[in-house]
Amino acid sequence: MVNYTNRVMTALESVMGHEIAWPDRQERAVNSAHFAGLGFPGCIGLVDGTLVKLFHRPRDDGETYFDRKSNYSMNVQVICDQNERVIYFFAGMPGSCHDLICLRRSSLWGRLGSAQLFDNGQYLLGDSGYIPLDRLVCSYKRTASDMDKVDFNTCVAHARVGNEHCIGILKARWHSLKEIRMQLRNPAENAYVIRWMRCCIILHNFLIWRRAEWSKDDHPIEVEREDDLGPPPQGARSCSRRGLERRQAVQRTCLEINRMSGGLLCR
Repeated sequence: MVNYTNRVMTALESVMGHEIAWPDRQERAVNSAHFAGLGFPGCIGLVDGTLVKLFHRPRDDGETYFDRKSNYSMNVQVICDQNERVIYFFAGMPGSCHDLICLRRSSLWGRLGSAQLFDNGQYLLGDSGYIPLDRLVCSYKRTASDMDKVDFNTCVAHARVGNEHCIGILKARWHSLKEIRMQLRNPAENAYVIRWMRCCIILHNFLIWRRAEWSKDDHPIEVEREDDLGPPPQGARSCSRRGLERRQAVQRTCLEINRMSGGLLCR
């Protein structure tokens, strides 16, 4: 049985470059046009982290896998497009790691400024767990009584529903991602779990491409939402556009200050 499973996984991984692929220029333009309708012109994807629960405590450094939900888990970074298709993922970091730390450890982090991945004005949209960058727009961490920030965060939350649905459908289709029932005792077993996740995502994208029907009535999904998703503010599109311009202006100022000072990126 193990040999058969490995052969199937190897076959799936042979098409990974086709099934899990960053959008080309034409696809990015389509994505940008879609999100422009939600008030975020230039957005080509949604980024978020999810925790995949582990049945056993890993043998090496097991305490680092103990997450905020009091489970042992892995943090998985997922970037999807408007069709809930995964265009990039990064797995393997312990569940106690912050989303930002995990994204920084990924191969994508060093390529966020690449002209091969982004055209002018294009970016990813994330929640407040990340920091604002030229190619990454995120919601505010603290809004206090600033209603413009509150409205902007609400608009971001509504736009990011697609990512939450993507992760929810992924785990609903492949129940093994709700809890990995395999003990991590060495790097080889860790790599095997990541391969398993990769194959589940390949199959997820395969069904998305083939427009497989998904019945939320027959297969309810669990949406992992941390944002307070209230009703969209009045004039949501114009509100999010104004908020986006303001957020990007703050980002540019913040980045320039940090470049000049040689300090850390401000939050």
